[in-house]
Amino acid sequence: MNKNRCGWCVGNDLYEAYHDEEWGLPVYDDDTLFEFLILETFQAGLSWITILKKRENFRKAFDHFDYKKIANYTSDKVETLLQDKGIVRNRLKVNATITNAQAFMKIQEEYRSFSKYIWGFVDGKPIKNRLENYKNAPAHTPLSDAISKDLKKRGFKFVGSTVIYAHMQATGMVNDHEVSCFRYQEV
Repeated sequence: MNKNRCGWCVGNDLYEAYHDEEWGLPVYDDDTLFEFLILETFQAGLSWITILKKRENFRKAFDHFDYKKIANYTSDKVETLLQDKGIVRNRLKVNATITNAQAFMKIQEEYRSFSKYIWGFVDGKPIKNRLENYKNAPAHTPLSDAISKDLKKRGFKFVGSTVIYAHMQATGMVNDHEVSCFRYQEV
């Protein structure tokens, strides 16, 4: 059966599977929220398909996104990561991942979970937009601007408003599926 999907994913099996199974599905689990946050920071300046293709390599290289381990990475681990051809080898982003893991845990201490913190910006419920065409989705919004500003104040790196809006879309804080997409009503 042919399903009507958002135009951005059509024609690529990896993109379609990600779209159908993950993108826009509300995520309340801290581990998954952290994984998406890190993947989004590595995506900055690159295409999402590049990151998706390397996702399993990222998982292996970064201890399955175990933020407690990542927060304690040493300079030797950073150098090892920078030699790993399976990931995006960018020193600033690798170092930001360590910094972000530390900041992530501080938010957990303050709010009991990162999920409570981040979902608090939308009162725990997804914002449901009504996009006719994915090309009309904003790159950022006043809300993503505010979240970005707050995260930066808390020490996070590579969390500009565009990265945060992409994170909000991926983790279902905002439903930007096209209204004609079969997932629009499902999520």
